[in-house]
Amino acid sequence: LGSKAPSAIVNTLDGKAVNLADVAKGPAVIEFWATWCENCEHLLPALKRAHATYGSKVKFVGVSVSVNQSPKRVQLHVAKYGVPGVQLYDTQGNATGAWDVPATSYVVVLDRSGRVVYTGVGGDQDLEAAIRKAL
Repeated sequence: LGSKAPSAIVNTLDGKAVNLADVAKGPAVIEFWATWCENCEHLLPALKRAHATYGSKVKFVGVSVSVNQSPKRVQLHVAKYGVPGVQLYDTQGNATGAWDVPATSYVVVLDRSGRVVYTGVGGDQDLEAAIRKAL
């Protein structure tokens, strides 16, 4: 908490390299997730509600880990389940390493200056309270 968001090269779902720190300029909610993650599935309704409420003020970014999935599988999942926000793919594991991601369903919230104001993992996170810290 309090640290600046680290740089990490990830890919858009169509294969273009981007820096996660540039895409996730604060305030932002970043979720590291996977199509096979049950906690991520449980967290999705709260993520959708938060996006509906704060999507005009806060950037929502999903970073899909590359374990046991592909960009195409992620695209299909995003379309089928309406996963909100900009979706990226951590092809080389750069972001997972740089951001010290302990597990999928890991959420990081950044304030306007790009500093971390919240981290959490699991399907039962209070995203509303975390976002209020960022605003």
